[in-house]
Amino acid sequence: MKRLGSYVLAYSLVVSGLMSCQKQEEVQKKVVKYEGPMLETSNVLTLMSDSARLRLRLKAPLEQIFQNGDQVYPKGVNLTFLDKDGSTVINTIKGNYGKLDKTKNLYIVRGDVQVTNIEKQQRMNTEEAFYDKNKALIYTQKQTEVRVTTPTESLTGRGLTANQDFSRYTILTPTGVFAVDPTAKVPAPTR
Repeated sequence: MKRLGSYVLAYSLVVSGLMSCQKQEEVQKKVVKYEGPMLETSNVLTLMSDSARLRLRLKAPLEQIFQNGDQVYPKGVNLTFLDKDGSTVINTIKGNYGKLDKTKNLYIVRGDVQVTNIEKQQRMNTEEAFYDKNKALIYTQKQTEVRVTTPTESLTGRGLTANQDFSRYTILTPTGVFAVDPTAKVPAPTR
């Protein structure tokens, strides 16, 4: 009887040993797909042109390019838009984080975002903004808090749409106190 117990014990040890070897082989066969950046570049300066004229300058301390073509700027991004001659700065977009969604041709900028029109001395501050290269638009989500500062006033609200050079903009839901010129003529309503 003792001998039978020894055989059963030895058999169970051999079988469990074989099974553990089989599990280790299965674990080794699993392939882990890499999801990280395919390329990282430090101190990036990218110049973009249109019709052989410099139109946009992108600076970033770090750029990561992914397999799907998206580009991420985890340490901040600075987009500088230039006029038709390619030498005069029209406006800038700066933020603590940036991403280019390649499929939508859309820049997403987050964290202390500043959009500045140099000529008009207008500046917008927010926490997240988008720049659509196809539509040449700068905008925020409808509920995103924005502050626009000009030489004469400071406007606040939620949501904003603007043209690419930030010379014309609309605050979707204005909030706060606004100065009204009592001498300004109100246009007659149109029917």
